[in-house]
Formats: sequence, structure tokens, C-alpha cells
Amino acid sequence: MSAHTLEYDLDAVLPFMRDRIPGFGASEGMRAIGLRREGVLVAGVAYEGFNGRNLWVHLAGEPGARWMTRDFLRAGFAYPFLVCGCERISGYVNESNAAARRLNEHLGWKPEARLHGAAPDGGDVILYAMWKKECRYIKSESLAPKIA
Repeated sequence: MSAHTLEYDLDAVLPFMRDRIPGFGASEGMRAIGLRREGVLVAGVAYEGFNGRNLWVHLAGEPGARWMTRDFLRAGFAYPFLVCGCERISGYVNESNAAARRLNEHLGWKPEARLHGAAPDGGDVILYAMWKKECRYIKSESLAPKIA
């Protein structure tokens, strides 16, 4: 069984995210959690745009790396909901990215809006939301990660 560890250093996770999300860049106040398998980053989640109730979430993973671990999911949802106190989180996916849409919906995200023609390929962008009260990955305050 491979050893997984969580990485809380934005400077370590950001290049991984940039390599997998076209046009992705850092923003002021951004935070991130990465997942390492045997020392190598295989997934990352970045957070930005906190306004007191909502946080924008970006997710990237190495194809075929089996990175969807229980610890990564718990940490990824505990940060916005338990550490930041968000009531909801938001994300967006290009409509043409069927795998990302399936993953979001499998995790419990709900489509909330459509931005017609906003994707880089000229297609639509789908905005997703998840509400704290509907998140099945947070059960207690003890799951909250230590992220600065």
C-alpha cells in the first residue's frame, strides 16, 4: 500500500495545479492542500476569493494516480467549511470536461449556473456549488486541517 501525506505549502502545490489547469494562476490570499504519494504530488486543491461565506475551489489530479483518498477528501472539505467557516463553496468546470463534471457531481456538487460561451474552447462553463449542510465529508471539528 502506498503512503499518502498531505501537503499544505502553496508554493509546492501551485506548480502542480498550473501544469494541469490551463491559465491557472495564484491570487492574493490563496491557500492549497496537496496529496503526495511516496513524496510525489498526485493531487491538489486550491482555494481563493473568500468573502466570509463562500470560497472558490480548484481541483487537479494526476490521471490514473488513484488520488481520491479519504484523508484528502476530508481535508479538502474541512478547510473551507470548518476552518474558514464557509456556508458554501463554488467551482467551475468547462462543459466539455465530462470527467470533471462527473467527479464534481459524484462528490455532491450541484450545478448552479451556466456561462454560455465562456470556456476557452468556446463552449459553456458550468458553475457548481456545495453547501456545508449538504457536505458528507465533514463530520466534526476534529477533521479541520492545520493550514496557514
